[in-house]
Amino acid sequence: MTKHGAVYFVIGIALILLICCDAADKVEPSAGRRQGETDWSDGLVAYQATWPDKFGIGRHADKSFIAKWDIDVRPDGKGLPDGEGSAKNGAVIYRQKCASCHGANGYEGPQDKLVTDSTGRNTIGNYWPYATTIFDYVRRSMPFNAPGSLTDQEVYDITAYLLYLNGIIKEEYKITATTLPQIEMPAKKRYISDDRRGGPEVR
Repeated sequence: MTKHGAVYFVIGIALILLICCDAADKVEPSAGRRQGETDWSDGLVAYQATWPDKFGIGRHADKSFIAKWDIDVRPDGKGLPDGEGSAKNGAVIYRQKCASCHGANGYEGPQDKLVTDSTGRNTIGNYWPYATTIFDYVRRSMPFNAPGSLTDQEVYDITAYLLYLNGIIKEEYKITATTLPQIEMPAKKRYISDDRRGGPEVR
């Protein structure tokens, strides 16, 4: 085959492939369905009618079960349990259950800094707007290897200690369900209520 013949041959093959692809694209969708096949939704209503009222998955959530999970604490203190915490007692618990992740003084790491230091990184002391958030977060999420294992008393004491380390309360200050929401966090003034309504008043 000559050089020109080879070129014509390649061009011819390419044209044949283009014609075949174009023809395949024009095939009606229904033509692609094999004989005897049906759409996936055919008979769906009849199939759903065979479903039981319950599938037997999970278990009933009674009041005691729900109470274990319904532990959120609001900024105004709603949801706080009875108790009283002190920084002195919190220091002991912190060394036992918190220092390995957050450092002896709350800022050495290796995990997040809890106490404001010279680096200026976000911490409880300079970023969190509500003191009650400390109690809420520590109770549900700490310590890292056993979240939710702390007693309410331990959480109160740790919360007091962290507030003390950040210079927000004095060491002798006692925190309770009444006094904790009253603590003014340094960062609160940085936050504003989102009162946007979707018009020109949006800031």
